[in-house]
Amino acid sequence: MARAWGNRLKRWVTATMDLPEDIMMDLPRITMVGQLHIYIENHKGLLAFSDKELRLMLKNGQLLVKGEDFVLKTILPEEILLEGKIESVLFLEE
Repeated sequence: MARAWGNRLKRWVTATMDLPEDIMMDLPRITMVGQLHIYIENHKGLLAFSDKELRLMLKNGQLLVKGEDFVLKTILPEEILLEGKIESVLFLEE
């Protein structure tokens, strides 16, 4: 019950103060340029990386990016820039 009330309060504050929802709800922000680049902000850590897969921890679950010829161009504590041929982006719940 407290969690549902907390989520309603966050949504109300976000709408009232016109703040970006990803910041208030602690959600990842994902920007893709075609199938070539994906920029992910606000993740909680790198779980796995290969030339075909990227797996990141999120606040609620994981993000799985699949494709080919992956190269990490930038990796910072809460930001990642991935290049390659992106075939799918999946959210996995805990």
